[in-house]
Amino acid sequence: MIAQTKNAFGDSKQALLFLLPSLLLFAVFTFYPLFASIKLSLYNTDLMGQASTFAGFQHYVDMFSSPQFFQSLLVTLLFTLYTVIPGILLALFLACTVNRQLKGIAIFRTIFAFPLSIAVAGASMIFMMMFNPSSGICNYFLQLFHLQAVFWLSDPKWALISIAIINIWRSVGFNTIVLLSGLQTIPEQIYESARIDGAVSWRQFIDITLPLLSPTLFFVFIVSVINSLQTFGEINILTQGGPVDATNVIVYSIYREAFFNTNFSYASAESIILFFMILLLTLLEFRFLEKRVFYK
Repeated sequence: MIAQTKNAFGDSKQALLFLLPSLLLFAVFTFYPLFASIKLSLYNTDLMGQASTFAGFQHYVDMFSSPQFFQSLLVTLLFTLYTVIPGILLALFLACTVNRQLKGIAIFRTIFAFPLSIAVAGASMIFMMMFNPSSGICNYFLQLFHLQAVFWLSDPKWALISIAIINIWRSVGFNTIVLLSGLQTIPEQIYESARIDGAVSWRQFIDITLPLLSPTLFFVFIVSVINSLQTFGEINILTQGGPVDATNVIVYSIYREAFFNTNFSYASAESIILFFMILLLTLLEFRFLEKRVFYK
């Protein structure tokens, strides 16, 4: 018994030794900034961002009494709605397409994964040219079908949708690769048995593919929600939160409050609210959606 206890203690020490580099990285780049932001949100700050006088929860009170904060919250939720479900459905369609054993399909797998290699700035500049109202290719195709030209990035009704399109395009490569890996773990014998029983393709997809792919879909959904709530680069480069705050998501509001208004305390309070919002949504997803996940 004593020997087993010593062995278990020795294994724990060895495991902790292997985990130490990761724990140090988490401590420096995650836990320390989190606790520093919590502290900063409870103080007033000077122009250098240093805590000066204790303010308590006043910044949180100001935030929840500000119509602009709730506008940013609404824009953030709308952006999440525009990007997560359409992005997953598109990635699922592409993954099912490239999963087929067809000649030359490896070329299409490479093409679908291509957005992963493009940085945010590069993708934003590409779409800036495509969304140009006078010479962009998007309005060119609209004019071919005798449709009215759209001011993609300067029209409040289209700006958030335009940013959502860029976000979907950038994330579709990752989502497709993850879903494709999930599809390739489903045994082919199950489909053969279903075909022998007379199940058509759409019935196989609903009764076999979706249930067995549900763990992967659940993972992709959680990652997509978190990424959409943290989108910043495209908005900073293309719209700067405009027009008329139509793309002023919470992340960009934090950036603007901190580095334009030098209100670091208020920005820290917003970042803490965003953290708890992501945490709450993730817990709710595990609470209600994981029940529908089929683990083999």
